[in-house]
Amino acid sequence: MTSKAALFALLAMWGVSSTACLPAFAGESALETASGTSRPGLVDRVWTKADGDLPGAMKIFLSDGTLVQDSCWETHRLSPWELTSDTALKWNEDGMDIAANIVSLSDAELVLSVKVGGGAVEERYVAATVPYVCPDMPKG
Repeated sequence: MTSKAALFALLAMWGVSSTACLPAFAGESALETASGTSRPGLVDRVWTKADGDLPGAMKIFLSDGTLVQDSCWETHRLSPWELTSDTALKWNEDGMDIAANIVSLSDAELVLSVKVGGGAVEERYVAATVPYVCPDMPKG
């Protein structure tokens, strides 16, 4: 992973920026993308989960083939990822490949159909804005 992309991803996850309310993009150009990871609009941007009970889940598909996953309640994870077709991708978690179809992709939203077990789960993400700070989590 290029140090510039890695630094940006970590700063974006931590909400460190001098720019207010702009989509979070890394500064890599399309020419610097690794093979199998070039999908305009998908890569080098921070996607935060729009649905679900727990806030702050995010995915960052870096153009060098690294997927950064983080949330407000878990430790971050770095995984290899790649496009398997124009509308499908996969990443590896703990030695297991996770496959997903890109249902829709726009500047503002990413919808994935993630294959889990014998079925699929739809996950909706929105482009993160900077700054972003995890909300306070209730202490039980």
